[in-house]
Amino acid sequence: MPKDPFPMPFEQPWEYEISFPRDPRGPKVVRAALYTMLTAHHLDPLIERAALLTSELTTNSVRYSDHPVCVRVRWEHPVLRVSVSDSNPELPAVLKPGAEDECGRGLFILEVFADRWGGFSLGKEVFGMGGKTVWFELGLGDPPPIPALAA
Repeated sequence: MPKDPFPMPFEQPWEYEISFPRDPRGPKVVRAALYTMLTAHHLDPLIERAALLTSELTTNSVRYSDHPVCVRVRWEHPVLRVSVSDSNPELPAVLKPGAEDECGRGLFILEVFADRWGGFSLGKEVFGMGGKTVWFELGLGDPPPIPALAA
């Protein structure tokens, strides 16, 4: 019988992927999963910014695409990268909304709170697929202390 694995070292890369239907509840589900992932991997200092930015990107995907959305969360010490892919090939534009505007703040928020971000279009029908991916990165300063279980 195989032994239970030890927790991964903090510096070791990992990746999770979540796909969800075009449903307005999807961003909330992804936020809950993101909180769980980042807490389990002791990345608490990144949780609030990651949740805010992921929420903005997934909400835009639900609003402006017609098919399921895919969120990929990747840790490669000391950088967390979150990528959101959907079926709409149009890359969004960064706007600086006025105080009275009710929408259009998503990428402005991304510009302010992400360490780096970008996106790319797959076109309308490239090899039977189309769509785009928008991503952001958050860097972590010092690593948290190693949990007793992993030591």
